[in-house]
Amino acid sequence: MEVPLLLVDGHNLLWRATFGFPAPIRSRDKTRDLTGVFGFFALLRVAIRDELPHPPEVIVVFDGEYGSAARQDADAAYKANRVADETTLKPIRALPDVKRGLDAYGIAWMEIDDAEADDVIATLVHHSVARKRLIMSADRDFYQLLTDDVHVLNTAMHPGKRDIGPAQVIDRYGVTPAQWPCFRALCGDPSDNIPGVHGIGPTTAARLLAGGLALEDLHASGRLTGAKGTRISEAFDQVLAWRALIRTQTDVAVPYRPTGNPSPELPKPAEITEKLELW
Repeated sequence: MEVPLLLVDGHNLLWRATFGFPAPIRSRDKTRDLTGVFGFFALLRVAIRDELPHPPEVIVVFDGEYGSAARQDADAAYKANRVADETTLKPIRALPDVKRGLDAYGIAWMEIDDAEADDVIATLVHHSVARKRLIMSADRDFYQLLTDDVHVLNTAMHPGKRDIGPAQVIDRYGVTPAQWPCFRALCGDPSDNIPGVHGIGPTTAARLLAGGLALEDLHASGRLTGAKGTRISEAFDQVLAWRALIRTQTDVAVPYRPTGNPSPELPKPAEITEKLELW
């Protein structure tokens, strides 16, 4: 039986656990907020139990402290909208305990100082071609990696819509996974502070790329007409630069490779919290 590979976007899941969990979880003396740690393991455990047909090999990948540096050197605006205040630091403060919990139950995790989780996950996907791979994340930039054997698992979505493959991307956005970086470069990605071309929304971007076109094909396509076409032409070098930011890298030197064996089963999050002596 083939063991599926579940690659977890660690910071993305921890953010959702901290701010999107149904109820706050506090220590018994009510002095410490444990929502991030408890929620992280609760959401991961339920996803494995309910969304995967067979026990997977799990690798959790966290963003490196300087993971965004190379992209920020290329474009100072990249992720500049993410302000580090007391609220947004809550998931980061939970990170050491999450890592301790993963270690305690034999779940592999990695964090490379100068790499974003997106690029590490893309590299692991690239080097694990002989098996089913699921990327657990709400980050749509992973759509560029989708194939028949690579899907995104977004458990924040309604049941029946959580497993996202190429067909779902084509149906919803009108572009293929391979076109995703071109599509987002045109219409923008607010989460990463990539504005896109003024006046170009998802519908227009998909129409321009229809038929499998890439950015380089647009000038010869005859589609860059009117005011919108002029704006794209005038900003074309910047659009190419945005696409470079959006594209994931598949050549990160990862310190750990998948084994092909299922990971140990996670117990209930209350038990993990107890083991970590957080209650």
